Amino acid sequence: MDYSNLQNGSDIRGVALDGIAGQPITLTEQACRDIGRGFALWLQGKCGKTDLRVAVGRDSRLSGPALCGWICDAMVQQGLHVTDFGMASTPAMFMATITEGYRFDGTVMITASHLPFNRNGFKFFTADGGLEKGDIKQILSFAGQDASTGSQPGTLAQASFMDTYAAILADNIRAATGEEKPLDGMRIVVDAGNGAGGFYADKVLKPLGANTDGSRYLDPDGSFPNHIPNPEDKEAMESITEAVQETGADLGIIFDTDVDRAGAVLSDGSELNRNRIIAMLAAILLREHPGTTIVTDSITSTGLAKFIEDKGGVHHRFKRGYRNVINESIRLNAQGQDSQLAIETSGHGALKENYFLDDGAYLVTKLLIELARGRKLGYTLESLIAELEEPAESAEFRMNIQVADFKSYGQKVIDELTAYATNQPGWSLAPSNYEGVRVNLDEAHGNGWFLLRLSLHDPLLPLNIESNSLGGTQKIASELAAFISRYTELDAAKFLAFAQ
Repeated sequence: MDYSNLQNGSDIRGVALDGIAGQPITLTEQACRDIGRGFALWLQGKCGKTDLRVAVGRDSRLSGPALCGWICDAMVQQGLHVTDFGMASTPAMFMATITEGYRFDGTVMITASHLPFNRNGFKFFTADGGLEKGDIKQILSFAGQDASTGSQPGTLAQASFMDTYAAILADNIRAATGEEKPLDGMRIVVDAGNGAGGFYADKVLKPLGANTDGSRYLDPDGSFPNHIPNPEDKEAMESITEAVQETGADLGIIFDTDVDRAGAVLSDGSELNRNRIIAMLAAILLREHPGTTIVTDSITSTGLAKFIEDKGGVHHRFKRGYRNVINESIRLNAQGQDSQLAIETSGHGALKENYFLDDGAYLVTKLLIELARGRKLGYTLESLIAELEEPAESAEFRMNIQVADFKSYGQKVIDELTAYATNQPGWSLAPSNYEGVRVNLDEAHGNGWFLLRLSLHDPLLPLNIESNSLGGTQKIASELAAFISRYTELDAAKFLAFAQ
């Protein structure tokens, strides 16, 4: 069978439940069993040995228990010794490969991050980190073949790792602050969105002395009855903001479903996500590592770049995709250029000090250490980003490419826009651009920038526009509309309507 359409970059994702018209189940029992067999074959080849130990965890999705049962059984049949961790977070599953007393040869996380309730998928780890696109391609290729490890059946056990993982986070905060209960007297609320992140309130914050009364939706529920667990979602951010304001909390924390992303709300009710959370972490890390390079995705603001540079750092704006920014930061370090942080505006952030693991709980842990430090030294988290220049307006348009060979068509639009931009008054191509075409516009032409790029996986040209002036995004759009309207195979109706 051809399972290649289940690949989503460095993950596997598909439809696991009925319930949405036009979305038939693709993660069938057979598919999950074949993927488990494919991972067993891949892991055996990587490790060069048999008698392998693998752990499996899942987030709160309704389809999780069934998928877990199928993939565990398939790996046992291939000779693996499998431990079912039950509810877990994605970062915890990596940590189970390197933590003393566990050190599994490989791990599997069953999750589809913030996607709708009917979706699910698989992420894989070894002690080297998350698997890359090529590894996933090979696993799916093995899954489609009639192949076996040839081993006698292994074993299946039940265990939990989340208490151990939570203790690691809490001990990090204790070690950094030198206090047993550094959050004593603080109120910190968590909104887990009924995902896997509810553990953070009871197993990290409370042991450190924090009052977590007013936290929301900590209980796992894969139907996500309250809001999507996603720090980029407007309703989700409104929920945690409301919790902070109602309780007078010192900090509000929000996680996505599998806890590899996070956002926050400061005590004044302001959101800490996108450019703002990058700036906050950059300020902390540039104090600890002067001159370090901060790698971000391509849609970060000019104000963030200036903020990082004013703090003495280097801003390296790279491509969208959390694996892209992480791998770029790793590459820079290998070249001898210190880079302590790789982070997307989505909240996917990975620190050099934490194995370059994109871990929302670890990012929050850094914020809590800083919160405790600020209380001692007399400053607030808000003060760290007081100098961040934020745009007056921003807009995003996702334009469908209506041809089969969408990548070639999309690249043609980008190439022709790059040439077009060089001859427009008040326009200038951004230097060191790694994705699509990014153009700066002077004050007379919108006072901001736009970025047109190809989506990583879908037949789309996302267009981001940002301006430092009110009305500037529409002015930039109106200047760009004459060019975009040339392309009849591009569904740009919403953009063109905005530009009028």
